Amino acid sequence: MLFKKKILSSSVALALVGSAIPAFAQDGAQIEEVIVEGGIRASLKRAMDIKRDSAGVADAISAEDMGKFPDTNLAESLQRVTGVSISRQRGEGSQVTVRGFGPEYNLVTLNGRQMPTHNGTNRSFDFGDLASEGISAVVVHKTGNAAAATGGVGSTINIITTKPLEAGEIATFGAKMAMDTSTETGDDFTPEFSGLYSNTFADDTVGIAISASSQRRNNAVNIASIGGWHTTPGNTDGGWTSVPNNDAQVNRPSDAAGNMSIPQSNAYNLSEYESERVNGQLTLQWAPADNFTATVDYTYSEFDLDRTYSDLSAWYNLGNNTQSSSWDDGLIASPTMYSEASPNSDFAMGVGHDGAKTENDSFGLNLEWQFSDQLSLAFDYHDSGSEQGANNPFGTSSLVTMASFNRVQTTTYFDQDLPILQLGLNSGADGAARPLYKDDMIITGSVFSNAASNMDVEQSRFMGKFDADDATTIDFGIELTEVSNRSTSKSVERGTWGGISDPGYISDILVRSSMANSFDQVSGGNDTRRQTEYFVTTLEQIVELAEALPLAASQAVGDCGTAYCASTDWDVDKRTTEETTAVYVQISHETEFNSMPISLRAGLRHESTDVTSAARAPTYDDVYWEGGNEFYLVQGADVAYDNYKGSYDLMLPNLDINVDLRDDLVLRASVSKTVTRPSYDAIKGGVTVDGQTFKFRDARAAGGDPALQPIEAENFDLSIEWYYGDADYLSLGYYEKTVDNFIGNGFKQMALFGLNDPASGGLYAETAAAEGLDAGSQYTAIGTAMSSAFDADGRYYGTSANDPLTFTVAVPTNEKTAKVDGIEVNWQHNFGETGYGFIVNATIANADVAFDPLALETQFVLNGLSDSANLIGFYDKGGFQARFAYNWRDKFLGGIGQGQGSSAINPTNIRAYGQLDMSASYEVNDNLTIFLDGINVTESDFRVYGREELQVLQAGQTGARYNLGVRYTF
Repeated sequence: MLFKKKILSSSVALALVGSAIPAFAQDGAQIEEVIVEGGIRASLKRAMDIKRDSAGVADAISAEDMGKFPDTNLAESLQRVTGVSISRQRGEGSQVTVRGFGPEYNLVTLNGRQMPTHNGTNRSFDFGDLASEGISAVVVHKTGNAAAATGGVGSTINIITTKPLEAGEIATFGAKMAMDTSTETGDDFTPEFSGLYSNTFADDTVGIAISASSQRRNNAVNIASIGGWHTTPGNTDGGWTSVPNNDAQVNRPSDAAGNMSIPQSNAYNLSEYESERVNGQLTLQWAPADNFTATVDYTYSEFDLDRTYSDLSAWYNLGNNTQSSSWDDGLIASPTMYSEASPNSDFAMGVGHDGAKTENDSFGLNLEWQFSDQLSLAFDYHDSGSEQGANNPFGTSSLVTMASFNRVQTTTYFDQDLPILQLGLNSGADGAARPLYKDDMIITGSVFSNAASNMDVEQSRFMGKFDADDATTIDFGIELTEVSNRSTSKSVERGTWGGISDPGYISDILVRSSMANSFDQVSGGNDTRRQTEYFVTTLEQIVELAEALPLAASQAVGDCGTAYCASTDWDVDKRTTEETTAVYVQISHETEFNSMPISLRAGLRHESTDVTSAARAPTYDDVYWEGGNEFYLVQGADVAYDNYKGSYDLMLPNLDINVDLRDDLVLRASVSKTVTRPSYDAIKGGVTVDGQTFKFRDARAAGGDPALQPIEAENFDLSIEWYYGDADYLSLGYYEKTVDNFIGNGFKQMALFGLNDPASGGLYAETAAAEGLDAGSQYTAIGTAMSSAFDADGRYYGTSANDPLTFTVAVPTNEKTAKVDGIEVNWQHNFGETGYGFIVNATIANADVAFDPLALETQFVLNGLSDSANLIGFYDKGGFQARFAYNWRDKFLGGIGQGQGSSAINPTNIRAYGQLDMSASYEVNDNLTIFLDGINVTESDFRVYGREELQVLQAGQTGARYNLGVRYTF
């Protein structure tokens, strides 16, 4: 345990902003030195003290608290904090939402220093990179502070690490075995180790702290997915993205006031993950005199993720095929069953093996000097970097597909949580139903995508504090920050979805498999109608056979010289540099009114930022039509490279008032202005297409704008807190945020690169007219009728006789204002000396904007807004500790866009989710502790959906995980 023997409660004051900012820049409270024993109650008391002593509104968790939660990483710990909810990746906590504002609206600092992010496109910090060991506290600041780094409209989350001159002598080591119930092919048990050593020397003038942890895990995620929904007005009659009004459509909608949606594809994916997380930190401190302290620290984290997967899928050709359907009632109409009959279509199966490696490191220097009794000075510098890239030759995303072309009937049932895909397969000769044969399978298309990104933050800060008198202090400072960000990408795609091998060529490497038990936690997982049989192989095996087949001269190749590996010859290379100069002054004053102590804090911060962006993006020389429903862009030799610039100035005031109505009752009021800067993807110049292949009249691209302005929020907070016991309190708070300059995606129809659409105008239009076919929907039949115009490779290229190829280009814009408000309540209670206690907290968030599922135009929305709640019960007495924690988050909007379908107007929603975790430990003696953790012990499943819950996008399961281990303190 990090605080087994004692801690100085002055560390509470250091937690209020961050230990890289010297103690004099904190809230200034004089706190006596006390001894606090370890345990759940002690950790909760420390967190309560941080909240009570804060000038603004803040919540915290301490090291003991994190150590006792069954937490995979810091995100899992933070979800217990009032107003904080998390998103999960692979069943683990990943990113946080605070007061309804998603990950991109929250700034993460390490010891008060701005931290880089590794994804290259947004500012969302991935807490999955960090283990909870070695962290002494995390504080969530919900109100503005002129002395703190800017960038969080939702919050500023400060991660605080162990400082040896404060922690004193500590030595602890932990080891555990983790078991994840979801994995089928990974190790049943995986090891995890952690250790912390801290000590002081030379009469407590020199200190060293070292912490390290290593975690290796195997887990699986099984997902059933719909590739997107096509939405049209409720009275639409036919067309490619709708269904005709005939007897085959049961209870078909017809109300023009509503809308109707049909699916684009149905797939089942089984992914196995192996991850390794390594964290380490070294901190050296030197205090040669009572008025001077120097600190040098280095933090390193590495997260290595490897994925192997297999899938099966079926693509709907919509209006080109004979359709039948059944519908639910209502204006937002969804099918309970959708089916198509089609001539021998592909029953596709895919395999992949890919992964990514993320590295973060931070070097920092901090000098604190008590210049005189009234004046203190400090200098802080850090250089922090983060990078991510592929960890194997197949890139960060890989796919090779194979298929049998004997799918004649495709049906999906939506009457349960799991979308049920039922296939009709025939022999191709006499039309009779038949089993699935290895000799039917051929290799089809492939995509090997690769992305790399890196970000560096270099920051220098000079800070000072002047004690004007016993009641008034003035904090001041200047900061210079440079943030450099680069993202690169390249895709190697072989768009041969019609096939490149003969039947039987890959029979020897195929293994018959079944998904019958892969969704047993999801309603509908045992439905006997579902297609469960398919073939699997390894990516390495199918690549070896595919590489032996001929490759077109124009085909892109990867670093290996074939089309079956990733490339680092980046054709998308976008870079930004942000240079910010900030100055601030903040006055704190203590006074009284009617015998009630009052604390005032008023600050003003000015920032000036210059943005420079350099972007390189590929151009395209041609486009062709192939395989009935595939369109392919031919990349040109030229690459566009342009420079873009932007700038802005900010003035950010804050005012905090704390009134001690009684010794145990605190009233707080805060007003402030805070900002969130645009995502890196939004401020990177250049236009980039979404991929070299696209579907009928669905070419897409995106661009950025470095001149975008930050999102600005005017904040008001009011709270009352009753501290009625040693570690007991009840708090009630109200917050309101009026947010300007929200960044939304505008969509423009643009003709790019001088290309012509082979399925529009020219011969295409002439053939449609001659055959009496609908040019807007029956493109497959039109292509068959004009097959003589396709070349020997089965391709038809756009010519000047065709219409220009139109792209839907997403362009970010500062466009809207929204008001968000909410109520937070938190109750922490211990039942005397019984050892029992509980925590219950909840956040109710509201906004004056919301997605309208009836509207069929682009909408302004706020992603991530949701209510959340926690219920935690614990016992801590006689060396035995136990805790049960239930975390709940209501349904919320994840964003606009579904990958396929009516992407520009359709939402992605996440269903309400609850998860039960538990932990228990027993102190064998003063040194040895045995513990057991359980995560998601009830094996909750998840669901992602569109305009309403029947329009499923993803349904899946992850399973439970258990840890059994020991911790030894020397």
